[in-house]
Amino acid sequence: MDLGFHIPIFDIDGGTTAIAGELAEVGAAAEAAGATWLSFMDHFFQIEPTGRPAEANMLEGYTTLGYLAAHTSSVTLGLLVTGVTYRHPGLLAKIVTTLDVLSGGRAALGIGAAWFEREHRGLGVPFPTLSERFERLEEALQICAQMWNPDDNGPFVGKHYQLEETLCSPQPINKPSVMIGGGGERKTLRLVAQYGDACNLFATSPEEVAHKLDVLRRHCDDADRDYDSIRKTVMVHAPDSEHVNPDEFVNSMADYARLGVHTTIVTPTTGAPAAWIDAMSPAVPKLAELG
Repeated sequence: MDLGFHIPIFDIDGGTTAIAGELAEVGAAAEAAGATWLSFMDHFFQIEPTGRPAEANMLEGYTTLGYLAAHTSSVTLGLLVTGVTYRHPGLLAKIVTTLDVLSGGRAALGIGAAWFEREHRGLGVPFPTLSERFERLEEALQICAQMWNPDDNGPFVGKHYQLEETLCSPQPINKPSVMIGGGGERKTLRLVAQYGDACNLFATSPEEVAHKLDVLRRHCDDADRDYDSIRKTVMVHAPDSEHVNPDEFVNSMADYARLGVHTTIVTPTTGAPAAWIDAMSPAVPKLAELG
């Protein structure tokens, strides 16, 4: 099992002028720890599940990843997850391609249907119905796949998006892996089976994750997709920010490893996330021993 880090908090000790330096240290700490994944949220207002108000600091995700690309050399970079409503899919494919080229082939596309209505309304971004957002998500996945096919620069004609040319030059160094976030059993996990290279589930309990993976397996059977070709990842609520205990964390992940989860992603919620990552780093080799 691999370890990844997801940074949702930008209220950094030292204030706004300290954010850039701290994020550079986060990148260095994640790579020194042996992490395989580093991500941020795709939000413009802070979200309530972090325990902070909407007015708390929030950076634009892809700009932040571009900055981290210059301060890292090995870790995979992505958003967990891109809201499909925030960027036209053709532009999104170009943005992720740019990140991949400038990072030396380390970009991932994490994507989902988006949900934060206040953020949409506040910034004037259209917020379609849930069913339409899922339709747009499927078309976005199709568009990105076509944009990343150097042999197909032709048009794309969908219900919601029409592109006369899917030209994307340069192509990514490595075709970005597609991680679809969420555990919706009827739509989200079906899209994972059809289009995803990875899923991302909340680590609510081993029993719940086992159920979601069984649903995913059935969708894979329906789509004639190899279930084992999909990377399974889980998002874990951060351990006690003040008392990091890598051994306890590793023990809590053992059941997920037995389910075949490949990567566990944790979320430092302190104002000094680089130091938190340093404290968690002893977990990396022990997680690897789980399988």
